[in-house]
Amino acid sequence: MRVDGVGSEMPTSLRGPVIFFGTPEFAVPTLEALVEEGIAIGLVVTQPDRPAGRGGRLRSPPVAVRARELGLDLAQPRRVRAPEFLARSAALDPALAVVVAFGQIFPGRLLRLPTLGCVNLHASLLPRWRGASPITAAIAAGDQITGVTTMAMDKGLDSGPILLQREIAIGDRESAAELAPRLAAAGAELMIETVRGLAAGELAPRPQQVKLVTHAPMLVRADGRVDWRLPAATQINRLRAFTPWPGLHAEQGGRPV
Repeated sequence: MRVDGVGSEMPTSLRGPVIFFGTPEFAVPTLEALVEEGIAIGLVVTQPDRPAGRGGRLRSPPVAVRARELGLDLAQPRRVRAPEFLARSAALDPALAVVVAFGQIFPGRLLRLPTLGCVNLHASLLPRWRGASPITAAIAAGDQITGVTTMAMDKGLDSGPILLQREIAIGDRESAAELAPRLAAAGAELMIETVRGLAAGELAPRPQQVKLVTHAPMLVRADGRVDWRLPAATQINRLRAFTPWPGLHAEQGGRPV
């Protein structure tokens, strides 16, 4: 169910290109949707290649892989506050920056660079579950409803004013691995609505209600350790939330189970 939005007939003309910032698979549908919409992508920015697997071979993030397939210009800066990256971005004279699970904090200069600002897609109904792991946090808490939010970025952590939101029901047995693709697809649609609304001057950002803020910090392996004091229903929610990672784990006789 859409909480609020703009009509699909809104124009998408922007006075300048879009810079897209994203890294994991969750961000790929939004990048694809922008391209399909005919929006000019001046640059795709993602994290550097990282060692992966037992052999430690460098692996490109999913967004980098898809950007190359789409023939888009790609940058993988170690730090977006680096002067050379900021200069390259400024030279594009961007209308908008679209950010989806990128993984770096933006300096003020970058936030102010696009004409229409920087818009972030977050996988929760803000202000609930600000932070790095909103999908996991929602399932672990037993939430029945979550969603996606587009917001105008500021210097805080997921604290900017809300542009659009869409609710998504969480299945009774749905895991994080199953919910994430559904949220990514809904988020891509919502971002297109957001870009249309910004281009038409039809969106009115609204501040988040600070009293409703909850936080979803970055997951670590220790989060998956079983706490036998918790009720069975909570254990099930945690198992769903921590699938595929870090899973639930315990020890018996000093050995992992």
